Formats: sequence, structure tokens, C-alpha cells
Amino acid sequence: MLRPPSPARAPAGAAMPVTPPPAPARRARRRARHQSVRPAGPVASLAGVLAATSTLVPAFAALKRVAPAASARIPPLYCSLLARALGVEIALSGTPATGAVLYVSNHLSWLDILVLGARLDGDFVAKHEVGQMALVNLLANLRDTIYVERERRGRSATQASEVAERLRTGRNVILFPEGTSNDGVRILPFKSTLFAGLDRAPGARVQPVTLAYTHLNGLPLTRNRLLELAWIGDMELAPHALDMSRLGRVRAEIVCHPPVRPADFADRKALTRHCHGAITACYRNLVRGEPEPLQ
Repeated sequence: MLRPPSPARAPAGAAMPVTPPPAPARRARRRARHQSVRPAGPVASLAGVLAATSTLVPAFAALKRVAPAASARIPPLYCSLLARALGVEIALSGTPATGAVLYVSNHLSWLDILVLGARLDGDFVAKHEVGQMALVNLLANLRDTIYVERERRGRSATQASEVAERLRTGRNVILFPEGTSNDGVRILPFKSTLFAGLDRAPGARVQPVTLAYTHLNGLPLTRNRLLELAWIGDMELAPHALDMSRLGRVRAEIVCHPPVRPADFADRKALTRHCHGAITACYRNLVRGEPEPLQ
């Protein structure tokens, strides 16, 4: 019986030839190495934050005086670098509207400022306590944040006027209408009073934006791990940021829903219900791993 020839043997001491993987596999691996966000750890995270801050914050201050248009490019870059330093990968679906837009988003953590600030061009509305928190206040000030004192009802009209003024001049504003951060398990009711600035900016549009943290180190985030990202009540920022930097790679997903005009709704409460419904339904599907069509 004829036998097939035996494969040639390499000489003694010679290295066995290694068959390279197919070219598409090599390209995919290279893309993954360059595009993925690796878990950094506390030391590397701090180094990344300090490097970005020491480089971009002075540049922003200098450019804002002499070239305001050029300085506007720095805040989103700064937020992107900080998010990357903390191991956060950001995915954006839908198209952010521009030009006198009130972005309305759910709110889980101080991390939301980095994530949304990296992809949306707008001025935040935040509680005045945020202006007293290290690093977060720096981020907020780069974005010309409107600070509000929600416990002082007499200030609400003034604050609504400031939001309206930004919108009337064509600027975008980012609002968290829950009025506080949630636990990530459920989205709190939206406060229609926080939409009051729209009454004085008739040309403005409203765009609901869903923000969800969906994966940790490539695996779906469980409810318990999601609670580790949430920043609730009187939690201190530094310990929470340190704990978060130890978690690993976090995937954040932003979904921009179609913008709407306030005039298309019967009143402010109807507009609030629309935004809450769109964001809540999308958030539920995102955390379950079932993205839905934009609505």
C-alpha cells in the first residue's frame, strides 16, 4: 500500500516554522489593540488625569482670551482624555442636534459629565455644590456650567432666565432633569420646572439623550456592579473615583433621540413625559443588551 510522503523534518536544533495567522485576523487584532480602552488602575489613571490637566487646562485659559473659537475644541478633548484615563470607552448612537438645543439626559454619576462632555457640545446645568468639588468643578467651569440652587425657590426664575439666554444666543445646554443622580437601576421622575427656560427661548429644540453604562471588562454589567458606578447622596468624590479606577474597562453608551420642539406639546409637563418615556424605554433595553430603534 502506498503511503503519503512524510513531512520534511527540520534539522536538529532548528526552530519549527510558525504559520502566521490570516491577514484579516492580524488586522483585527491590531485594530483592537489600538482602539480598545485598557484598564488603567489607580496609578495610571491618576497619571493620565494629571497629564491631560497640566497640558490642556492652561492651553484653554490662554486660547479663550485670544482665540475663543479655537478654545472650544479643548473641553471635549479634555473630557475624552480623562474618560480614557479612567478606562471608559464611549459609544455614540444617533446624531446630536446643534444650535439652541436643550439636551435632556438621565443622571447616574459624576462620570456622566466626562462622558457627555466628550460627545455633546453644550453648557451643563448643575447644582451649586458641584462648583465646590475638585476636578469636577474644573470640568464644569470649562463647559461654562450654569449653577443652580434648587433649594432656594426664589432663585428659580433667575436660573431659568440664564438657561433661556444661552439658548437664545444659539448655545446648547445639557440638563439632568431628575435633579439628582439615580442608582442606575431605575430613572427617577423628571422635574418639569427645570424645563422653564424653554418658555423664554421660543426657537429652541429639546433632544432626549439616554446614557447607560452597559459593560465592564467586556461583560454585561450586573445590577450590583452598576451600583458601584452610581454616585448617590453624600458619597465623597475622591474615594468613589479611586474605587471606580480599580474596576477596569467600562463601556458607556449614549443614544441621541430625535429632537423635538416644545410647541408640539400641550404644555411643559407633556414635553417632560415624552422625554422621560423615550429615555427610560431606551435605558431599559440598553442595560438588558437589547438596543431599540431611536424614538
